[in-house]
Amino acid sequence: MKITDIQTFVVDCYRTNWVFVKVMTDEGIDGIGEATLEYKEKALLGAVEHLKEALVGKNPRQIEKLYHDCYRDAYWRGGAVLMSALSAVETALWDILGKSLGVPVYQLLGGKVHDKVRIYVNGWFAGAKTPKEFGEKAKIAVKRGITAMKWDPFGKAYLELSNQELQTALECVAAVRDAVGNQVDLLIEGHGRFNVPTGIKIAKELEQFKPMLFEEPVPPDNLEALKAVRDKSPVAISAGERLYTRQAYLTLLESRAADFIQPDISHAGGIMELKKIAAMAEARYIPFTPHNPSGPVANAATLQLAACCPNFSILEIMYSDVDYRKDITTEELHYENGYLTIPDKPGLGLELNLEECAKHPYQPHTLRHYTGALTNIRPAKTEFYF
Repeated sequence: MKITDIQTFVVDCYRTNWVFVKVMTDEGIDGIGEATLEYKEKALLGAVEHLKEALVGKNPRQIEKLYHDCYRDAYWRGGAVLMSALSAVETALWDILGKSLGVPVYQLLGGKVHDKVRIYVNGWFAGAKTPKEFGEKAKIAVKRGITAMKWDPFGKAYLELSNQELQTALECVAAVRDAVGNQVDLLIEGHGRFNVPTGIKIAKELEQFKPMLFEEPVPPDNLEALKAVRDKSPVAISAGERLYTRQAYLTLLESRAADFIQPDISHAGGIMELKKIAAMAEARYIPFTPHNPSGPVANAATLQLAACCPNFSILEIMYSDVDYRKDITTEELHYENGYLTIPDKPGLGLELNLEECAKHPYQPHTLRHYTGALTNIRPAKTEFYF
């Protein structure tokens, strides 16, 4: 079997653009991956083209070798653009291998440890602006069986919070906790934008609400700063969505700078690289909680990975999305009582619908348009799509 072509498909999804990669072979077995990289799609497409030059004509079953060679031959290693492109192609190669053998990807990685995986939802708050509205949205989610939810209550604050801004954020968290009771886990998102003393201050104030974790309290490019917060935080700290290799995770894990790790399958090297990162964390008894706010292909790949990682804890998934998500792939998610069932179809278990993808072409988006939980999250068209 030989790789004959690698193609990319960009699909607007209101908050960013999904980027899908399709690897084709001379035996008619194609694989898909996802490289969604918010606001850097054009650079990403160029990176995929460079990988295509290196991979056409190669045996797609030699996944470890192809990944190693592509990473080795990249002089500028470890950045988000290269790693996202490589992640998508690597995932597509696993999809090809699973399809060629007629088995799901998890079977190639040692088989299931988990038949189903617990989820927490992101985006459940779309349209909410006040603490009361957040509480009302939370009640709706819980009525639909949700047992864990994440959001950023800190508005547009950056580096520091005034006492009034902090009070507003705490009122929002209190409203949600009052709305859902103690049976639901709350995960608080920091989006990596506070300085060390502010991160510590927030963490101490959050303790009263018993959150499952406080995510990315400081920017991701200084792990010593993250450790400084973690060392003084009374609540668990999570991080890692913007780390791109197992080498970066080695530093994070050895410094004990986080209590939960959150690598993203679309950015941190794909399925096998995340399997290795999860194993490194497992040896240190650190839970594996993949970052996963992207599209259906990344979600399918993450489910396959979660199935075979003993230290898997909980999976992020978007609560709401564009109404055409169900049309652009053959995704079938089976949800019950806070859990998603692991699919058993060969490969990743889904295919792209290229005609539907073409109906929603690339649109420019910016980070400032999307982030800032209290004021500027645009409501999705479809709620609870799974």
